[in-house]
Amino acid sequence: MFDQKRIVLGVTGGIAAYKAVALTSKLTQAGATVKVIMTNGAQQFVTPLSFQAVSKQPVYLDTFKEVSASHIQHIELADWADAFVVAPATANIIGKYANGIADDMLSTTLLATEAPIYIAPAMNVHMYQHQAVQANLKTLSERGCQIIEPDVGYLAEGYVGKGRLAEPEAIFNYLADAFKRRSLLQGKKVLISAGPTKEKIDPVRFFTNHSSGKMGYALAEAAAKLGAMVTLISGPVQLDTPKDVKRIDVTSAEEMYQAMLAHYHDQDIVIKSAAVADYRPVKTYDQKLKKQPGMLQIELERTRDILKELGKQKEQQYLVGFAAETDQIKEYGKAKLIEKNLDAIVINDISLPGAGFGTDTNEVHLITKTGMEEKIALTSKQAIAEQLLHFIIKEIGVD
Repeated sequence: MFDQKRIVLGVTGGIAAYKAVALTSKLTQAGATVKVIMTNGAQQFVTPLSFQAVSKQPVYLDTFKEVSASHIQHIELADWADAFVVAPATANIIGKYANGIADDMLSTTLLATEAPIYIAPAMNVHMYQHQAVQANLKTLSERGCQIIEPDVGYLAEGYVGKGRLAEPEAIFNYLADAFKRRSLLQGKKVLISAGPTKEKIDPVRFFTNHSSGKMGYALAEAAAKLGAMVTLISGPVQLDTPKDVKRIDVTSAEEMYQAMLAHYHDQDIVIKSAAVADYRPVKTYDQKLKKQPGMLQIELERTRDILKELGKQKEQQYLVGFAAETDQIKEYGKAKLIEKNLDAIVINDISLPGAGFGTDTNEVHLITKTGMEEKIALTSKQAIAEQLLHFIIKEIGVD
């Protein structure tokens, strides 16, 4: 799992820093290239030479001591990493990273990287239990950091409790499992639609809905992190394109229909999470409609049903639909699952607080053609995306 992997290891000032030398050795022997960043505190416990000797790589100590005039070293390291591990992670570095503080080589590189981040806390049991530390760890976890839990045992100052750095072998195995998970969709093609559509009335007016695209973008990001080749068909949203995702922008329901069908046939997994308009104006205007006395009537016609068409043309694809409902959500969801020849449907009750359009959280029911039903309680859309993809992975039989 580690062959040719590039790992940045941040080492902070705790007695457990000596374990980081053993971790560096194990990762290097397994085929990884490990570049170590040491804080000033870490250097009070272990020398940079120890890490250099086992990693055969330079050790980074100071933000302002640039190795090369052609590169900014903390940016270069941040971009280089396939994974970023902090072990041991003191309360200090956890607090810095949770609050966006960048005042040394390690903290600046952490804030600059887009690599997956793994935090292995190590500290006194009372420090670890402090509400500030726990709040910071919760913040980091919600942002997608993986927390490698400390062990319970004898601590340096004589206490017995939770706070010991996980053993190097345990951290090694945790990282190996993480790399394995990140390759679960390697070689698979995933097509996702996201966001609203806009149906033109005239040059200044249109019909649309409240979809922000956040759920679809979270799914695209999560699929890419699992190694998939992701194509994202996006309606008009104010969101950045996730890393390693091919994005195609559309505006209307018809444009989304054409884009989805054009990319559909060679896909392995297709998730239609976009909130596509069901109706559009029969007549549109090239000039702005002027205000007139009395009422204005606009005749509407049905747009083409993208999900139903995808169901008709389904071959090898695992097809997932989304349904936003306000009542009888399971009944409507199961009917849609059958009617549109889906493999799974994700239903959310948009009348619930914190769920549905525009929020950063959601609560959903997943129902599959095989009869599996799963409720995912209110949590972040990123967490829901990860859970949904792992359900799909089980359904399609990926090891």
